[in-house]
Amino acid sequence: MKDIFNQSHAEEILNRIDNLTLDSKPQWGKMDVAKMLAHCSSFQDIAMGNAFPPRGWLGILIGKFVKPILYNDKPLAKNMSTIPTILIVDDKEFETEKKKLKQKIITFQSNGPHKCTNHPHPFFGKLTAEEWGKGIYKHLDHHLKQFGV
Repeated sequence: MKDIFNQSHAEEILNRIDNLTLDSKPQWGKMDVAKMLAHCSSFQDIAMGNAFPPRGWLGILIGKFVKPILYNDKPLAKNMSTIPTILIVDDKEFETEKKKLKQKIITFQSNGPHKCTNHPHPFFGKLTAEEWGKGIYKHLDHHLKQFGV
């Protein structure tokens, strides 16, 4: 499975982000491309330990049992629910969000697994750095596929 801590996997994601344009349209879902970039950036903040959304009751009950969906080779389901605090509803500026996300990916990747958060994921709970690395790649891949790149 691909992992954002792997340099070549991170570069692949960054190149795919560069292939997005303001006119990129989603193949599913309601977010436009700028909101998607902001959403992915907000998810990076959680993994980097810069945001600490609370755990919801459903995640507390079943999160650890479904956690493997975050770091296996099966694609994430289209239109799955998201963490409420990273659901982007306000309009965003495409180029700003693109630069912000790319910088966060570069920082996260270059900091390495030892700088990954110890704070639990708001749904899945405690993740190892390896699980975060695979989960970050899978989340980004999911949304880039959503926009055809």
